[in-house]
Amino acid sequence: MNNRRTRIYEGKAKILYEGPEPGTIVVHYKDDATAFNAQKKAVIDGKGVLNQRISEFIFTKLNELGLPTHFIRSLNMREQLVRSVEIIPLEVIVRNVAAGSLAKRLGLEEGQALPRSIIEFCYKNDALGDPMVSEEHITAFGWASPQEIDDIMHMSIRINDFLTGLFLGIGIRLVDFKIEFGRLFDGDMMRVVLADEISPDSCRLWDIKTNDKLDKDRFRRDMGGLVEAYQEVARRLGIIGEDKPERSRPTLVKSD
Repeated sequence: MNNRRTRIYEGKAKILYEGPEPGTIVVHYKDDATAFNAQKKAVIDGKGVLNQRISEFIFTKLNELGLPTHFIRSLNMREQLVRSVEIIPLEVIVRNVAAGSLAKRLGLEEGQALPRSIIEFCYKNDALGDPMVSEEHITAFGWASPQEIDDIMHMSIRINDFLTGLFLGIGIRLVDFKIEFGRLFDGDMMRVVLADEISPDSCRLWDIKTNDKLDKDRFRRDMGGLVEAYQEVARRLGIIGEDKPERSRPTLVKSD
């Protein structure tokens, strides 16, 4: 089936194909795991299925709340149909708890609650290592307009409020997450919508009682058990049952 479709782009974790209708794209979730701008790579059986299903669940909820996204529907366990958008070249990072690069940059203890949620911007450029940028950089270089930045900030806060409550209800602490936005064109009209994915690949999720990591830090830090952690998130969300594993075997298939 994939061979008969036109491949548009292949990234680190997903492949994009032309959709069945104009203005649509099929997103195929791969099992590839990457960290540190793809300096560390592996293929982990079943990861793509779990990410697709968790992202589908979250985007469906956000659509129901009236928050605009590119998501239309899932096509199968690994693929989604989404609206074609012009991706704004920014990674938007929402932080609730000190962790990762923020803790290192500011000398904070990992796990320390922040005085308030913080929104950071990074310029999407793998060759440069996705450097952090300010609103001044964004507007000066024309990556987004002041109005688009306002829209992004407003939606990011709403998404954070929703996700924090969603995960708190299943015993998970939302430490931080990364999201991307795109421009959706409809005739002469354009609006900014949430794009890409929201999954344990793009969030830091800690068990509230134990602080066990249920996200991609398990891969970044060689902790093991990545798919089992993703399965636990999916089970708590009610996406899969206790007797319905999402993959065939818990092994690392390939690494370099």
